[in-house]
Amino acid sequence: MSLGPVQIFGEEAYQERAENARLSNIIGAIAVGDLVKSTLGPKGMDKILQSGSSGEMLVTNDGATILKSIALDNAAAKVLVNISKVQDDEIGDGTTSVCVLASEFLRQAEALINQKIHPQTIIDGYRIASKAAYDSLESSALDHSSDEAAFRKDLINIARTTLSSKVLSHDKEYFSNLAVDAVLRLKGSTNLEHIQIIKKVGGRLTDSYLDEGFILDKKIGVNQPKRIENAKILIANTPMDTDKIKIFGARLKVEATGKLAELERAEREKMRQKVQKIQAHGINCFVNRQLIYNWPEQLFADAGVMGIEHADFDGVERLALVTGGEIVSTFDHPELVKLGHCDLIEEIIIGEDRLIKFSGVAAGKACTIVLRGATNQLLDEAERSLHDALSVLSQTVKEPRTVLGGGCAETLMSKAVDALAATTPGKQAVAVEAFAKALRQMPTILADNAGFDSSDLVAKLRAAHYDGDARAGLDMVNGCIADMQTLGITESFKLKRQVLLSASEAAEMVLRVDDIIRCAPRQRNQV
Repeated sequence: MSLGPVQIFGEEAYQERAENARLSNIIGAIAVGDLVKSTLGPKGMDKILQSGSSGEMLVTNDGATILKSIALDNAAAKVLVNISKVQDDEIGDGTTSVCVLASEFLRQAEALINQKIHPQTIIDGYRIASKAAYDSLESSALDHSSDEAAFRKDLINIARTTLSSKVLSHDKEYFSNLAVDAVLRLKGSTNLEHIQIIKKVGGRLTDSYLDEGFILDKKIGVNQPKRIENAKILIANTPMDTDKIKIFGARLKVEATGKLAELERAEREKMRQKVQKIQAHGINCFVNRQLIYNWPEQLFADAGVMGIEHADFDGVERLALVTGGEIVSTFDHPELVKLGHCDLIEEIIIGEDRLIKFSGVAAGKACTIVLRGATNQLLDEAERSLHDALSVLSQTVKEPRTVLGGGCAETLMSKAVDALAATTPGKQAVAVEAFAKALRQMPTILADNAGFDSSDLVAKLRAAHYDGDARAGLDMVNGCIADMQTLGITESFKLKRQVLLSASEAAEMVLRVDDIIRCAPRQRNQV
């Protein structure tokens, strides 16, 4: 007896199977790659992201920023968003490259699936191709960390290459030196918390500068000293308003106005005692995350203590880090509290704003980059660009190997993978060949975005590599093939490695899927 189709899912839940599921996934991932593809490279275009509700606007060409700002419904598209986020967290740059490469791997896989090649065969081919690509990338990497001058030149070249595709491209010489100086102050640390970026509208981008120490975008209290040498700083997160009754709807009944005055006096006395406890720490600067009201501010002024209020949490955390202090909330045991120290605290003016500068901080590596520019959107994008450069430089100081950019590394890898395809038996050879083809798409997209003839350029680039010129890459200024080492187009080995491995793993993950089961939407309770 034959049974009809059995419904095992709840109402409105549905299932996509085999070809449909695979196609839905691959098309979703390719669409995400196509979305950010035009932002790749030194001639990449920017995107405007506008909020539908508030109308807030963002101008960027940073892959991770674009992808995390858009709402996606496709599962495979979300996988690509995740790998760009991981790339951003891990390295800081290469977020567009990793998405585009993963989508190109899937585009090639789709063509193979249409030729009736099984996804598992494609995955096997991609795996051995990925290993060959990685080996050739590693063998081409150079390490100049033993020579200080050559290593600094490498770092400046990496910063210049990173910034050339960003809003700072016209001033990349200036900003690459600035970024390298900031990162070298970290002395090998990858903790970018020590480098603070302050944005102030006004001037032009080249008016930006690097300042040693820490700058806090706050004001000093009324009648308090504007300059303190050999500062002892207490950093706190405590309420400095008079301790009001905090119960909503509380009602206080007094027999006479004199009683009310007594209550106020008691509150003031309570606050005076709190201020005395704070002064007992032997400090001359008090920084609070919360507000400091008029009465305690006056008490600090009388005692000659500088009071800084409402230093937002990020500012307080960073200040504690760079001055070597700790954030406290109670003041009964001064002997247990670790104070922050710095040589000088003074008020400075940037543009039309007054800020507080902490010089000679305990963490000597701490510094502040002050960014100037015409609009808030420009400053936000400049900060994102600089953050990418600082992240990739700090990673390079830790893993000093470098490879050549401009499509050189990808062509080198595709050549190695092509050689492997020629000796691979069975159907896997077709998948290995497709992997090499996807790698060659990267220089193709770079050339397309610059408006050059990509077919001609990439054919010449491939020929140059087969002729033994392993340093050939695309010169995006003149639209020709050139020596990448001479042009100084250098990229971090760690960045390229992460892009290759993440993209191939993500493509493999999407190819493994043969079923999509969507749950029914949660029903609202009917009234």
